Amino acid sequence: MKKYFILLAILMAFSCKDAENAKENTDRVEEEIEAIEVVELNLEQANRLAQLPLNCINTEYPNKLSQTIGSASDLKTPQELHPAFYGCFDWHSAVHGHWSLVSLLKQFPDLDQKDAITQKLLQNISEEHIAQELLYFEGPHNKSFERTYGWAWLLKLAQELRGWDAPAARQLEANLQPMTDLIVNKYLEFLPKLNYPIRVGEHSNTAFGLSFAYDYAVAVQHKELMHLIENRAKDFYKNDQNCPIEWEPSGYDFLSPCLEEAALMKRVLSAGDFELWARNFMPQLFDKDFKLPVGEVSDRTDGKLVHLDGVNFSRAWSLNYLAKEMPALKHLTNVANQHINYSLPNIVGDHYEGRHWLGSFAIYALNSIK
Repeated sequence: MKKYFILLAILMAFSCKDAENAKENTDRVEEEIEAIEVVELNLEQANRLAQLPLNCINTEYPNKLSQTIGSASDLKTPQELHPAFYGCFDWHSAVHGHWSLVSLLKQFPDLDQKDAITQKLLQNISEEHIAQELLYFEGPHNKSFERTYGWAWLLKLAQELRGWDAPAARQLEANLQPMTDLIVNKYLEFLPKLNYPIRVGEHSNTAFGLSFAYDYAVAVQHKELMHLIENRAKDFYKNDQNCPIEWEPSGYDFLSPCLEEAALMKRVLSAGDFELWARNFMPQLFDKDFKLPVGEVSDRTDGKLVHLDGVNFSRAWSLNYLAKEMPALKHLTNVANQHINYSLPNIVGDHYEGRHWLGSFAIYALNSIK
C-alpha cells in the first residue's frame, strides 16, 4: 500500500508538471499568435485607402464591359450603359468601390474628403441612374450579367447603406432599392436551377456569392433568401471532405475555393455542426501550427497576376471569420495577418490593374479583424 501511494504521488507530480508544461505551451502559442500584428484601420489609413475608389468611380476608361451585344443599338459608352457604376474598369469594381467609400464614411465620419465623397455617392447612385441600370439588366441579352459576383457586391453595398446612420444613407438606400430588389429576385430565381456549385477562385465562385447574399438577407431579415441560401449551401457542400488547400492558389485566383466554402458553411450551420463539418472538410485548420503561404505576385502591372494580392485579402477575411467566436481556430488570425501584411503595402501605386479594385478587398479584410 505504501508503494502504491508513492507511485501515485510520483504520477501526480508528473501530471502537475505536464499541466504546467501544457499551460506554458498554450501561453507560448498565444504569444506567437499575438506576435504578428497588422496595420490598424484608423483615420490615417482610411484616408489613404479612400483615394483608391475616389479616384476611379468616375474614371470611365479603360473599361471592360463584359457585354453581350444584341444589335448596333447596344453599342454605347460605359457611362451611357451604366450611369451609376461605369468607373473602376468594370461594373463590379465600380459597385464595390462605392461600397468602400460608404464603409469608410460609416466608420470615420471625419474623413478628409467626406463632403466630396458624399456628393459623388449621391450623384452616382441617383434614382435616375439606377433606373437606367435596371434597363440593362432587364435586356434580353444580359439577364445573367455579373452573376453572382457583381450581384453579391451590390447586396453588400445595400447592406452597408442600411447600417449607416446618416441622412445621405437613407437617400442612397432608397435610390438603390429597385436594384437591390432586382438582385434579390435574381438570386431567388437562379439558385434553385443551379445543380452544382462553381468551385473556382475567381468571380463565379458560388460560395462567395452566397456568403455576401446571406449577410444581406440576415441584415434585413429576408427570410426567403436566408432559407434558400441555407438549403442550397447544404445541398452543395455538406458532404465535402478533405478540401485540397495545398492546390491553392491557382495562377489567377483572388478567392480561395476552400476557405470561401468554409466561411459560408460557418454562416449556415450551428457552431457544433460547423465544427464537425470543418474537421472533415479541412482538419488541418485545427492544427495550431497551421501554415498557409501567401499568394506571391510576380508582376503587379499584369491585371491577372495581381489577382494574387486579392487572394491574400480574401483569405484573410475568411480566416478571421472562421476564427471568430471559435477558440479552437483562434490561431488562424495570425495566418490572416501574414496575408494582409504581404499585400497591403503594395496596393497604392501607379498600376491601375490593381488600384481599381484592391482597395475594397483591403478594406473588407481590415474590417474582418474587428
